[in-house]
Amino acid sequence: MAYKRDKINVAILKDVSEILQFEVKDPDINFVTITRVDVTRDYSYAKIYVSFIDKDNVEKQMKALDNAKGFIRTELAARLKMYKVPALIFVYDDSYEKSQKIEKILADIHKNEK
Repeated sequence: MAYKRDKINVAILKDVSEILQFEVKDPDINFVTITRVDVTRDYSYAKIYVSFIDKDNVEKQMKALDNAKGFIRTELAARLKMYKVPALIFVYDDSYEKSQKIEKILADIHKNEK
């Protein structure tokens, strides 16, 4: 059963990436990277983790994604072969920034040990 969810996660990641890149015309949604998709067990919700190149306007871009959510779900329904397309929940993924901070701390510690 987990295999099916993994396939759906990958399909949603691929399709939503293409929709954001080619279909959505909102200028506030640019250079979006989908890092991960997690579909619930009953396939009713899909958490889509996103990151942006432009870190200054994260709130504005997240709001634009929420506004385009209905359009994205409609386009996704046309592409997926599912009876029920999950509701989309966009979540900002700040794991890259956190990992950079940890690497900097570790580099500082390593430099101070010498």
